Amino acid sequence: MIQMLWGIFAANWYMFLAVAVTAYLIGSINPAVIVTRVVTKGKSDIRDMGSGNAGFTNVLRSVGKVPAVITIVCDALKCIAAVFIAVWIFSFVKLPSDDPWFVRCFTACIKYFAGVFCILGHSFPVYFHFKGGKGIVTAAALMLASDWRVFAAILATFLVIFIIGKIISRASIAGALLYAPYTFIITFVFDHLLTQPCLWYVLIATFSALVIGIFATVKHKDNIKRLMNGEEKKITAKK
Repeated sequence: MIQMLWGIFAANWYMFLAVAVTAYLIGSINPAVIVTRVVTKGKSDIRDMGSGNAGFTNVLRSVGKVPAVITIVCDALKCIAAVFIAVWIFSFVKLPSDDPWFVRCFTACIKYFAGVFCILGHSFPVYFHFKGGKGIVTAAALMLASDWRVFAAILATFLVIFIIGKIISRASIAGALLYAPYTFIITFVFDHLLTQPCLWYVLIATFSALVIGIFATVKHKDNIKRLMNGEEKKITAKK
C-alpha cells in the first residue's frame, strides 16, 4: 500500500505542488483583516487591536458581532473551497486501484493535505506580511469537510467547555489537543475494525490531525500563559 501511495505521488508530484500552493494562497485571504479595514474605512488593522490576533474572537471583541460573523463564515468557506478544489484536481488522476474504499480513503487524505496548507496560509498569509490568525475556524472547517464524525466530537467538546467557562481560547485549545486522539479512535474503529481494513488511512489522518493540533496549540501560547495566570478574559462582544 505504501508503494502504491508513493507511486501516485511520484507520478503526480506537480498536482500535489499545485494543491499546496493553491490551498496556501486561498488560506492567505484573511477575512478578519479585510472586514476590519472595510468597517473602519481603512483606519484600523485588526492585528493592532485587542489581542492582535487576526481571527474571529478578536474581531468580535474589537469590531462587533456582524463583522465577526462574516469573518467566521469566510474563514470556514475558504478552507472548504481549498479542499474541494484539491479533490477536483485529483479527480483527473488515474489511481492504481478503482476499489471504492481505496478511492474514498485517498480522497480523504487529499482533503487533509489541502487543509494543512490552507491553515498555514491563514496563519502566515502572504498577502498580509505573514501575520495572520490561529487557524481554529479554518481547522474546524477542515474537520467538517474531511470527517463529519470528528467534527461532531470536537464541536461537542468545544461547546461543553465553552458553556462551562465562557472562554473561547480554553475550548479551542482543548479541541486542538483532542483532534488527533478523536481522529485516531473514530477512524480506527469505524474505518478499520468495523469495515474494510484501511490502516494507512488511519495513520495519515491521525498524523495530519496531530500536526494541525500541535500547530494550533502552539499558536495559543499567549492564551495558555494567561489561562495559567487566571488572566484570560471571558468572551464579550463589542456593541
